[in-house]
Amino acid sequence: MQESSLPSDFYLLAKQKRRMRREAHAHRDLITDRDKRSKVIQELIENLVAYREAQAIHCYLAIRSEVETRHLIAAALAGGKGVACPLVDAQGVVQHSWLTGIDPALFTRDALGLPQPNQLSPARADAWQVTFVPLLAFDRTGYRLGYGKGYYDQILDTTQGLAVGIAFAAQEVASVPREPHDRPLDLVVTEEGLIWM
Repeated sequence: MQESSLPSDFYLLAKQKRRMRREAHAHRDLITDRDKRSKVIQELIENLVAYREAQAIHCYLAIRSEVETRHLIAAALAGGKGVACPLVDAQGVVQHSWLTGIDPALFTRDALGLPQPNQLSPARADAWQVTFVPLLAFDRTGYRLGYGKGYYDQILDTTQGLAVGIAFAAQEVASVPREPHDRPLDLVVTEEGLIWM
């Protein structure tokens, strides 16, 4: 479809999402005690039946002011679970790699500047049972505001397990603008509890 033939609603929605992303970034950066809140979120996750029963999980490596995931990943590995993480190649294709640990020396940066394992061990999208998803904002219908590249929509399109957003409670909004390609979450875990959709 040529750009000139796109409906005006498309441009309004895109503009609304860009503005909301800027505001959500700034808002999340102001959240205090992120390490303490992240620890509470980890404990809630570890008590989830789906997590306890999972042989493998998929989890992002936290950047900037996201909910910290290093301790969750370390605990999962120590408990004998497989842990896969996402990475993006130079062509913008999402791939997945198994992790062996969280020591910073084990990582480099991918095409987006995000951490990725030095030694890649490819993981298939059907190899884990729970996918943990980062976000900027979320609403009570399960929709999330991501970073705008659609990578997690692609991931959720190819996985069958539970899709779990990880967020601070202050990231909740009344409504997230959505497009047809946006994939909802099954659950959001915040430091204040579980929000099932």
